[in-house]
Amino acid sequence: MAFDYKKEYKALYQPPREPQFVTVPAMTFAAVRGQGDPNDPAGEYKAAIELLYGLLYTIKMCMKGSHRMDGYFDFVVPPLEGLWEQTGTGKESFHWTSMLRLPEFVTREEFGWAVREATAKKKKDFSKVEFFTYDEGLCVQCMYLGSYDDEPETLAQMDAFAAEQGYAVDFSGTRFHHELYLSDPNRTAPEKRKTILRHPLKSSL
Repeated sequence: MAFDYKKEYKALYQPPREPQFVTVPAMTFAAVRGQGDPNDPAGEYKAAIELLYGLLYTIKMCMKGSHRMDGYFDFVVPPLEGLWEQTGTGKESFHWTSMLRLPEFVTREEFGWAVREATAKKKKDFSKVEFFTYDEGLCVQCMYLGSYDDEPETLAQMDAFAAEQGYAVDFSGTRFHHELYLSDPNRTAPEKRKTILRHPLKSSL
């Protein structure tokens, strides 16, 4: 049976709807950085998502070809994730890093092979996809149900919960507002979309 990260790491992928603390270990991702409105059908964001899934399925299906990755195991492609920051007021001012978690057997060298293989097989440039290590550490998180545009109220509740316990949100050049998307927005009504919201923390004491 294919390894499913959502089922095996429930603390990371199945939190309750009430805020909770979680310490997120370092892990590696396939990632694409960009900026602009994620809802723009001709924008960078849509193109980035296509590259990420193209690369992950190249890795997943490699055992059906001649390439053998040491330690390979079959896996369910993990949920899409995004790191976000906003430099203005409109959605066009979003700066984002879209990413998919990599299985532990994918080394930097094997990642390079996958980029070359996907580029050759799919006749598309995958050079924008990078091997990215993210060490998130202590965070507050919760499961959010609803439209992406209505997240601020829940985020405020998360931050207030953390503040009550002596912590403050710790956004920086290396720590960001983090979302994990458990629902396909093309198939799920906005009010039913499941998204994990996560903020990095530091002690405020």
